[in-house]
Amino acid sequence: MSPTEKLTDTIERQLEVENSVQDIYDDILEQGSDKFPPLHRKAHLRYTNLFLHRPLTPAFSKLDASHPWIIYWLLNATLLLGGTIDSEVKSQVATDILSYVVEDEGGIGGGYGQLSHLASTYAGLLSLVLIGDKEDFQKLDRTKIYRWLLSLKRENGSFSMHLDGEADCRAVYCALCIASMLDIIDDELIKGTADWLASCQTYEGGFSGEPSDEAHGGYTYCAIASLCILFSPSKVKELIDVDSLVRWTASRQYPIEGGLSGRTNKLVDGCYSHWVGGMSALLECVSGERQVLRRVSLQNYILCCCQGETFGLIDKPGCAPDFYHTNYVLCGLSMCQYYQVYDEKKAERQGCAFGYRSVRIGDGDVVDNFERNKVLPMDPIFGVPEGYVDWLRATRKD
Repeated sequence: MSPTEKLTDTIERQLEVENSVQDIYDDILEQGSDKFPPLHRKAHLRYTNLFLHRPLTPAFSKLDASHPWIIYWLLNATLLLGGTIDSEVKSQVATDILSYVVEDEGGIGGGYGQLSHLASTYAGLLSLVLIGDKEDFQKLDRTKIYRWLLSLKRENGSFSMHLDGEADCRAVYCALCIASMLDIIDDELIKGTADWLASCQTYEGGFSGEPSDEAHGGYTYCAIASLCILFSPSKVKELIDVDSLVRWTASRQYPIEGGLSGRTNKLVDGCYSHWVGGMSALLECVSGERQVLRRVSLQNYILCCCQGETFGLIDKPGCAPDFYHTNYVLCGLSMCQYYQVYDEKKAERQGCAFGYRSVRIGDGDVVDNFERNKVLPMDPIFGVPEGYVDWLRATRKD
């Protein structure tokens, strides 16, 4: 390339990120291994607890349709870090989430008076799971929710996010998670869904939001997690091109940063530590591969490049912390520290979605000072600390 030839914007931005990350790594290496940044657990807990205990300012008004999501992100991040949720917060969470329930349909809206939405219902149910109050679930009308889910089902096997809304892999994932947590999955609800999901796999190997679109990390997670709700890993392997998906997944990890991108020719983003990283944990069970991604490299990126200067976790160097990235970067960190295994006996008792359990990786296989940097193991299907959804399932069996 000629020295005077202009680089594309894509290449220029990629080089900027590579250089900023390389500078961070070089500084750490020059200072010595004892300067490797730990997980700033106390600072991140201050961040999540600050917003769990006080009203949000008007600056957050643009997230007015995301109330259940904000609650889920903050609760989940707190628990992953080993924090606790006090009774005052639990009570307020229950009151808020139940106030978002749309009476006629049973689903949960993005805020008070808003329409039922699959994503809001998914986040709302997970928020109730995380506060662990059995009585809250008894207030949810499972029959109404089932009828509402059926009303969103399309003939091709997909689901709409809301009445007259878009249909994509996110909607399918949210619908199946909701139905699994409430134990209302039946043949009518999932007719044609697996075939539709399989049709979303692209020539690259990843999955798109709907057939014939571009492969994307978030949609790929939703597609694979959905298939793993419906089937065992061995059955999922028969439905998709596993080798192609392994190649696409491995190509999402960049050699300099160690972090993950969501699409071809896109920048790394800390949130894909979960969307691609969490999917890779399931893919390892499906493919039989011991390690699809380089966990050490990803954890290095998270700890060195995705922690805010004061608190919270971020997309990449130079970004500000937010609730979304704080949660999903921590989810990705958990993936770095544990493998998933599929327990067939557990799956036979509770369903395929509940058949996964975590196995801790040895300290030397991840990073020095493992205990200092450790977070809780994750449920790879539902995106909450391991055991929380099992508790919900046990409650339904009472």
